[in-house]
Amino acid sequence: MRKNLRLRRTAVAVATAAVLPFSLAACGSDSDSGDKSAESTASEQAKDTDKDSTGGADGDAMAMSDPFGAGCAAVPEDGKGSFDGMAQDPVATAASNNPVLSTLVTAVKEADLVDTLNSAENITVFAPTDDAFAKLPEEDLKAVLADKEKLTEILTYHVVGDRLAPEQLEDGTFETLQKGKITTSGSGEAYEVNDSAKVVCGNVQTANATVYIVDTVLMPK
Repeated sequence: MRKNLRLRRTAVAVATAAVLPFSLAACGSDSDSGDKSAESTASEQAKDTDKDSTGGADGDAMAMSDPFGAGCAAVPEDGKGSFDGMAQDPVATAASNNPVLSTLVTAVKEADLVDTLNSAENITVFAPTDDAFAKLPEEDLKAVLADKEKLTEILTYHVVGDRLAPEQLEDGTFETLQKGKITTSGSGEAYEVNDSAKVVCGNVQTANATVYIVDTVLMPK
């Protein structure tokens, strides 16, 4: 009987010794899996954090600085004529809601360019203020407004077929829709066009254009 008992104990010990490595291995596998899962989770969280901080690919493409310039103070704080309101409409419609661009809007309508500007994609408009048009002799302004061909030539000279960021204006030369050239210079929040027109409110966004409001009407050569 004692012999049988010793045999049973020996068998149990052998079985335990055989099973124990597999149990330890299984525990080690679970631990490794947990570590890898934790590392994967941390990696994904880091990616999400980076994406949130940069805005992702689409966010980077859309990221732009705020409008700048002393003339921006004349833009309404809310409503369709505000910066947020203008961003919802195509450029000709957006300009019609801005109180400092009423003469430009009248000129655009006289030249039948509303649909042309509203349907264009990714353009830049250098938009003269009412005060800019007021610098022109009254008789000259009336004559231009009455001459559709001349008016169209002048207005399309204010439009570039690409959406320009402020840094592109630092030392730039751009072809306009009128096929002429304009030059830009400056830095920070101070820019000039053709060495004559100052940007008084820049980087204004509309649904299809970036607008730089200028204090002088640009005249093609």
